[in-house]
Amino acid sequence: MRSLYITLALTAFLFTGCDETKKVIDVAGNVQLSGAYEITSVGAARVSNPNITINFGALDKSVRGNGGCNSFFGNYTLDLYSLNFVDIAATENYCDESIMTTERAIMKALNETGSFTYEDSILTLLSKTDRSVLLKAKKNKRDQQSE
Repeated sequence: MRSLYITLALTAFLFTGCDETKKVIDVAGNVQLSGAYEITSVGAARVSNPNITINFGALDKSVRGNGGCNSFFGNYTLDLYSLNFVDIAATENYCDESIMTTERAIMKALNETGSFTYEDSILTLLSKTDRSVLLKAKKNKRDQQSE
């Protein structure tokens, strides 16, 4: 009977330990994402405007940015390397059609994101369906220094 209690205690400890490990990994992912980025490409199209940005807030899991004309904002969920954007909204100014095309592509990329990679200060958002590259962004130098 004593060995049964020990087995149950060890099993409970292992499951609790796994849950705690997942929490640590999720927090690490939030910290890794946090900060300001300059969007450098959307799909295959290069972006050369340094004012086209995306910013992640780790504490409240918020996302905000600028598509060149309009601001966007919302929230994200992160589970290991699964990344999803929720409640994304944007201001509704109308600008030159080339800027609007870029903004629409950014919003579409956010809606289709399912995961991400982060390497050498480059954030890459990947599609839910086929893991194709949707968007790339380079972390701002100021935020790189705190890594």
